Amino acid sequence: MEELLTTADQYGEVLLDWLNRPAILVEAVIIVALFALARLLTWWAEPKARAKARRIRKMPGLLRLVVILLRRLVWIFYVALLTTAYALIQSLGPMDGQLLGTALLLALAWLVISIVSQVIRSRTVGRTFAFIGWAYVAATILGITTEIEVALDRIGFGIGAEYRITLLDLLRAFLLIGIALWLAFIIGNFLDRRLRASRELTPNLRMLVGKVLRVTLLALASLIALSALGVDLTLLTVLSGAIGVGIGFGLQKLMSNLFSGIVILLDRSIKPGDTISLGETFGWIRELRARFVSVVTRDGREYLIPNEDFVTHQVINWSYSDDLVRLDVPIRSSYDADPQQVAAIAIEAAASVPRVVRVQMPVCWLTAFGDYSLEYLLRFWIRDPQNGLTNVRGQVLQAVWDAFRDNDIRVPYPHQEVIMKTPVTISNPT
Repeated sequence: MEELLTTADQYGEVLLDWLNRPAILVEAVIIVALFALARLLTWWAEPKARAKARRIRKMPGLLRLVVILLRRLVWIFYVALLTTAYALIQSLGPMDGQLLGTALLLALAWLVISIVSQVIRSRTVGRTFAFIGWAYVAATILGITTEIEVALDRIGFGIGAEYRITLLDLLRAFLLIGIALWLAFIIGNFLDRRLRASRELTPNLRMLVGKVLRVTLLALASLIALSALGVDLTLLTVLSGAIGVGIGFGLQKLMSNLFSGIVILLDRSIKPGDTISLGETFGWIRELRARFVSVVTRDGREYLIPNEDFVTHQVINWSYSDDLVRLDVPIRSSYDADPQQVAAIAIEAAASVPRVVRVQMPVCWLTAFGDYSLEYLLRFWIRDPQNGLTNVRGQVLQAVWDAFRDNDIRVPYPHQEVIMKTPVTISNPT
């Protein structure tokens, strides 16, 4: 702390010496005035620029670039004004323009770094990268990187008698690991897009290869970053052993779901787009993830079902080997109706429903002689179970009802007949 205070006193004396120079004060006033002018120009020009940007159509890349520049319009004006002022001072020669040139470099560095940071999709990570990158560039411009490194290296703590971790080591580790993981994510996403565009691999195999590539790239990036920091990788054996014990005892469900997901991808029992039934859940698969399967139901709900349930429970896959799905609808008619005529009318009515396929024609069978009606089973096929089963059954029943009404076929109500017999009186022969 004493050394830090001594260094701060030295730079304080340098700052006071600068403030005692009239030329430096004039340049400082110019810097502040130009920033205020840049704000004023932004307030005037930004609405007009945004109105023109809204006219850009069918060019999302150009529109995104224009939006990024509009958000930094004040810094663009500020850099332009500082450049003009610095050029005028250098040409006229009353001042050396050292402070103005430093402010120009700092503003230009912030403008460039803030634009480059927009490549990072995470706003928090992008802002952190911009701040750290600009701080390093600013220290380089001001020529104080050595002093900062020495100060950060003096702040730390020891681990045992051989190892000491300083704040400088932590910052280097944060930067190297962050950049390595960021590059791994970019490369992984690029390879994943290429795999998804491939038609030679099955959807499940493309998803499995993409996940393996991402995990491998992240592991390699972490190892490379640790090696660059000078960390002895043999020290990680103890850590890996501890992680293995933790996985064995504390993360059983997580690892079970992870390996169940790999099994699902390998045996191709389900895939995105399949219509499945698992317990009370009926819907179609939207996405396969490392830990769960996303299933969307007809009412718009999205269930995140653990992968283990698809391995250990009975699953109905309506479109596993064929997308042709058979549905049964029970119907009835009175004993007065001709069973052959009822079956023919029911088949014709079911075939008239748009979702019922004609490749496999509906069939209708007499199944039982009921207490008050003849019972039939109307059987038909569809190809789009993800669009619902109850609604297509309702459409078929409605078509059968209309056809029975048009042909005077009666659907009897449940009823019982009670026969009352009069008791017989036996007369006495006497």
